[in-house]
Amino acid sequence: MDLDTALAYARATPQSVLTTLRTNGLPQLSNVLHTVDANGTIRISTTAGRAKYANLCRRPWAAVKVDGEDFWSYAVLEGSVELSDVAAEPHDNAVDELVEIYRSLSGEHRDWDEYRRTMVADRRVVVRVVPDRAYGLGR
Repeated sequence: MDLDTALAYARATPQSVLTTLRTNGLPQLSNVLHTVDANGTIRISTTAGRAKYANLCRRPWAAVKVDGEDFWSYAVLEGSVELSDVAAEPHDNAVDELVEIYRSLSGEHRDWDEYRRTMVADRRVVVRVVPDRAYGLGR
């Protein structure tokens, strides 16, 4: 499967499985919601206290698995990872990017000021997976 086809799978659904690597080299898998920007970067919101964040700080690489329309249809995108700063102020760059992700996934929030404060309180971070390899099965 080529990268463009795999990105089409990722754009078709926001649900995926993020794989990071633990200190012992074994994988850690997490169900996540993602978005894909115009450049093909996969963006995921997480908190700085999660194991996946620690794994990505240590080794900035991830795989994202996206299911297709049936069990035998899927795409895996692998690549390097960039992490945003931890959200520190309601109007910093990290929170602005988290707002973009929320809008892409859910539309408008009922109270953006509350959302922004919550992102800071939760110590949210944007995980950006820049895929450079893909494989999978298409139907």
